[in-house]
Amino acid sequence: MSGTSLDGLDMAYCEFEKQQEGWKFSIVKAETATYSDKLRRQIISAETMSGRELALFDVQLGALFGQLARDFIDRNGLSPDFVCSHGQTIFHQPNKGYTLQIGNLAALCSKVRLTTIGDFRTMDVALGGQGAPLVPIGDLLLFKDYEDCLNIGGFSNISHKQNGNITSYDICPVNIVLNYLCQKIGLTFDDGGKIAQSNRVDELLLSQLDSLPYYQDLTSGNSLGKEWVEENIFPILENSSISVKEQIATYTLHAAKQISRNIKGRTLATGGGAYNDYLMKLIRQNTTFAIEIAERTITDFKEAMIFAFLGVLRVRNEANCLQSVTGASRSCCSGTILQWI
Repeated sequence: MSGTSLDGLDMAYCEFEKQQEGWKFSIVKAETATYSDKLRRQIISAETMSGRELALFDVQLGALFGQLARDFIDRNGLSPDFVCSHGQTIFHQPNKGYTLQIGNLAALCSKVRLTTIGDFRTMDVALGGQGAPLVPIGDLLLFKDYEDCLNIGGFSNISHKQNGNITSYDICPVNIVLNYLCQKIGLTFDDGGKIAQSNRVDELLLSQLDSLPYYQDLTSGNSLGKEWVEENIFPILENSSISVKEQIATYTLHAAKQISRNIKGRTLATGGGAYNDYLMKLIRQNTTFAIEIAERTITDFKEAMIFAFLGVLRVRNEANCLQSVTGASRSCCSGTILQWI
């Protein structure tokens, strides 16, 4: 899994077992291969590359993912049945009918030398869905003890479970904005929320952020992408006259407010944002429901694990993209399989 935070490639070796009472899983081994500054800059610039440059980078990134996965497998003496890859999202415009994750599957397969499964989003988009979020199928089948599953990463998203059904949507951008602001003052992220906690909240900026139309009617299938942030969040911040540190404080409260108002029951929180102590404190202050942070391996590698699970469902020919979550015309069994023989 490689997400919008661009910190590295998350790799998780997982085991799944279908039992009478439902699915069981374990994360046996997990690591993150940290990206170099050069690679991070390449990924960031991918959206402005020419078609030829992007096609080449797609293959190069797939080969890198495959080599990193092969090294991970060999170093730890693992024997996976297959490898699943989310890829790196470059464009996500489902309302216009397209989404693009690069990290060429054929190049990946050639390096890892194992059956490879990926391209999990495009079928759902072709069926009129948002192509996101995809994690809720794992929330539904693997985390049955919680009414809500909250992930706080580049974006925050939540799954609500009721009567055996699930709905899910993106709530708001989080780390994609906070990290962008931190980079302006020479930091990669706000460690523990210390900057936010020690600076003033600007009520005018907070009101502008809270008033964005997206937040007024969140329903299952709503999803956000980097383009939405660039069009709606960044201009508000750039036009603000307050300091960057005050913007971090204000945006942290904004994210906490939007997240807390969407919590509807006992909640399991995962993702890098769960380590932002001040953000979690603000969320808890604004909701009466219990919020538990998953144990560290699940918190760090839940998305990688669930994309492995999507691959399991794909080879079993079972639905892994849910109509109730993405808004597609029907649920589907999504993913391209490259068979290594």
